[in-house]
This record gives sequence, structure tokens and C-alpha cells, in this order.
Amino acid sequence: MTIASLEQRAALIRADILKMTTAAGSGHPGGSLSSADIMTVLFSGEVLRHNPNDTNWLDRDRFILSKGHVAPVLYATLAREGYLPLQELASLRQFGSRLQGHPDMLKLPGVEMSTGSLGQGLSIAAGLAYALKVQGAKTGIAPKVYTLLGDGECQEGQVWEAAMFAAHRRLDNLVAIIDNNGLQIDGRIEDVCDTVDLADKFRAFGWQTLEINGHDIAALLAAFSTVMGCCSDAPYAIIARTVKGKGISFMEGQAAWHGKSLNLEQLEQALAELEPAIGEITAEDTWQTRS
Repeated sequence: MTIASLEQRAALIRADILKMTTAAGSGHPGGSLSSADIMTVLFSGEVLRHNPNDTNWLDRDRFILSKGHVAPVLYATLAREGYLPLQELASLRQFGSRLQGHPDMLKLPGVEMSTGSLGQGLSIAAGLAYALKVQGAKTGIAPKVYTLLGDGECQEGQVWEAAMFAAHRRLDNLVAIIDNNGLQIDGRIEDVCDTVDLADKFRAFGWQTLEINGHDIAALLAAFSTVMGCCSDAPYAIIARTVKGKGISFMEGQAAWHGKSLNLEQLEQALAELEPAIGEITAEDTWQTRS
């Protein structure tokens, strides 16, 4: 995919997120919007080895959404990649839906792990990467494990226990991406419990670390290219500087949109702001919030 097509895909995913959470009347749009570009590039076919037609493919790379509350961005990405029908996005958080408020691996293909309790995703990813590396010593193939964390999530002590383990076990098939938007549910990270310099922290724990603009598609592609070609004998951390609510003028940089959905008037305004980035699309690329 070209950079232009990836930018269009990210805009479509942002529209999906807003439509889903508005239809549900709940959810977490702010952090979903900030990580839309990361997820778009990760699942673009340029990075993560995956196959929606064979979700049990043994040699696939794995993705763990550690910040499980931003499930809307995962569901929208999986739908855009063919794991589920686009129209199913309208069922977010509905009783009996496969699209629960946090991802459920027993319900939806493409979800590698049920997540939601913050701080646990990196431990899960590290354990999985270790198992795949041990297995790879026999088969010659060690799939990579990618996990997306929030910067507020990095206040959890379990994150640093996992970071220590991953470096000790030299898990060069593990990549942690930090959605560094500077905000959490209660306000600014620096006011709630300052994580200070996350890049320096990961380096101190023995990780190779990159710092990038998490909304720059070219920078994301370059960063992932670096880690895919990595043979440094250490895990990689990508600190992606982002903006909470990215793409919507009245949502950007506002902690209030961490876990609050738009009303219909706000949704109309937001979708109008995304229209230039989306451009022309086919009928197959659209879906309705009501059947």
C-alpha cells in the first residue's frame, strides 16, 4: 500500500471508531483515534505477517492489544483487513455481540488475547515471544510479537517486570509500541503520575528504543522496517508520540474524550472533518450504524 492509501485507510478507521462508539453510546474514542495510524501501518501487509483467511497459521506474527479499552481501533482495523464484515462494527458493546468493550479471544478471529486489565499485555507478549523463540530454535522460524501499550499504562509495575524479563531473555522477536499521547482518564500523565522519559526507561532496562511521530506514516513504516530487520539480541520499544483524539479538532488533546462517545451532532461534525482525508470511496467501504 502507498503512503496515500495508508493515510486514507487510517481516516476510514477513525470514522469507524467514531461511528461505533456513538452508536454504542459508550467506549473509548480518544486513545483509539491516537493509535489509528499505528494500527493501520502494523496491519497493512508491510509489517505484521497475518492472514484473515487462516487465523491459526502457525507462522503468523502475533499482536496483543495491551491497552484493551481501545478495542474500537482493533475491531475497525480487523474489519478493514477482512476478519469480520464492516457492518458488524455497528454491534459494538451490544448484548451478544462479538465486539465487546474489551477484546475477547474466544469470540473474534484475529484477537490473540483477551485484554483489558492494564499492565498485563507486555507480560503476555513477552511470554508468547519467549515460547515462539524456543519453538523457533527447532523450526528455524520465530514469529514476532507486537504489543500496543498506553503511556499511562506504563505507570503499572508489571510493565517493568516484563521489560526486565524480555531483556534478560534477549527477546529480539518482541516489539512494544507505546502510544505516547500524554493523557489518561484523569488528565495529563505528568500530573497523575509522571512516567518522565519512557525511551530512557526502556533503554535502561536493556531495550533497543526508537522515538517517532506516531502520526507520520512514513516514519512508522521506517521504524517497523528497522525492527523487522533487527538482530540486536534485544527487544525493541517504539515510543510513538501521538495526540489523543487525533483528527478531530474539538477532541484533540482533551482527556475528557478518553471514555466518552460523541452525540449525533458532534459525530456529523467529526465525519465532515475526516472527509478530505477519506476522499472518494466505494460503497463497499461504507457501513451504516443502523441496519
